[in-house]
Amino acid sequence: MIFDDRINDLGEGMLWHPSQMRPFWFDILNKKLRSVDGNGPREWDLPGMGSALGAVGYYVSVVACEGGVYLMSLETGETELLVPIEADQPDRRPNDGKVDRQGGFWTSTLVKDPAARKGKGAIYRLYKGATRKLYDGVSIPNAICFSPEGDIAYFADTMAQTVWKVALDADGWPAGEREVFLDFTGTEIYPDGATIDAAGNFWNAQWGLGRVACYSPTGEFLKEVKVDAPHTSCCAFGGPGLKTLYVTTALEEMSPEAIAQYPNSGKVFAFEGVGEGLDEPKFLP
Repeated sequence: MIFDDRINDLGEGMLWHPSQMRPFWFDILNKKLRSVDGNGPREWDLPGMGSALGAVGYYVSVVACEGGVYLMSLETGETELLVPIEADQPDRRPNDGKVDRQGGFWTSTLVKDPAARKGKGAIYRLYKGATRKLYDGVSIPNAICFSPEGDIAYFADTMAQTVWKVALDADGWPAGEREVFLDFTGTEIYPDGATIDAAGNFWNAQWGLGRVACYSPTGEFLKEVKVDAPHTSCCAFGGPGLKTLYVTTALEEMSPEAIAQYPNSGKVFAFEGVGEGLDEPKFLP
């Protein structure tokens, strides 16, 4: 079903806010953060293209935007730069990101020009005042999410059609070499945003396929949720009992003919009873 019928040119960063108890997402290209509350649709203007959100408190959140990571008030919309990231490279913007179980905020960057992205993206982590680049050479970083126990991180390169996993130490830093979790090379599957459910299964929005696919912790395909929009971009569980799967979609890269064929493209969808999620942790600056 359609949860919110506003059109997002590039919907991304779906998150069920653990304090506000409602979904938030981004329209990256239009520099908007969006949500819905008891009074209807909500929208905030961002200082640049934004793509990832994490809770700090009830109103204060951490947001990945162009030039760095910001603290943002959901009450006033005011933002304050927390950590600059690639601020001297205006050809970059953030992409996927999430708060891990230890309270660290993972964020990523890519080149805005799709033709120049290959091998130029990176993944960073902020935790208790420290900021480190974890990985570079990632063209389109995506699918950042974490096992229920917080001992494994997952991330993808959409362009490389690969999802990796890496063991984490007690503080949430990578503790070894990454290894391939899902290899989609040679197929039509392009992994985008992802989330982990209460059973440890990996739910992945797959760009161009109009679906969210679910895989076991060992990488076995379990099931899919079909979405009436081809460019499925991110997903998160929320709602009562965390049993509703919210999915963002996008118009980006669609022709007028394709948009006419799929008029719900760019909207946010919700699917009840397909799985059960986990509470999102809060960021520790």
